Amino acid sequence: MPAVPNLPPLPADTPEGEAALKLLLTRYSVSAKHLREPGPSDEAIWAMAMAALRAPDHEKRIPFRFVVARGEGLERLAALFVDYGRRHGKTAEDLEREREKAMQAPVVIAVIARINPEDEVVPVHEQWTTVGGAIANAVNALHFMGFGAKMVAGARAADPQIVAAHCRAGETLVGWIAAGTMDGPPKARGEIDPGAILAPF
Repeated sequence: MPAVPNLPPLPADTPEGEAALKLLLTRYSVSAKHLREPGPSDEAIWAMAMAALRAPDHEKRIPFRFVVARGEGLERLAALFVDYGRRHGKTAEDLEREREKAMQAPVVIAVIARINPEDEVVPVHEQWTTVGGAIANAVNALHFMGFGAKMVAGARAADPQIVAAHCRAGETLVGWIAAGTMDGPPKARGEIDPGAILAPF
């Protein structure tokens, strides 16, 4: 298990709890260019989905779903990215980079939100909170199973043609989780300070 710098004593009351908490505190986002085969298996993706369904979800609306691309699915995603680049006037070299963006990770999981603005019980902000919790649980589950992962979005996730290829009516393409085996240990992006986000009431 990777070491966690400056880790204080953990208040877990079982060895299993302490091990799980330590593992959670070693999760970092891993760029797709540092992910390789093997990617998550069907069983691992199933476990990831189960973890996502454990996110806090008022009235169990499940305002999200996943679309998994590997193999031919990645080829279709690459074609969409190349078309995006072509429509934006990119050079042949840039179009090849667009293809590489889609094909770098062995598995790419689209995150699709199903937000109902007419819900009279669960407001929109709570539905979006569930989507965020599902993403966090998903990438944490992948980390627990030994995979690297990173959530990516950007302009492509807002492109109407790419959105139409992923979404049904009323849905939003949030972005993609790139997942695979890390080519080295994950690296922190900098020091974190829990004190900066804690305050008494």
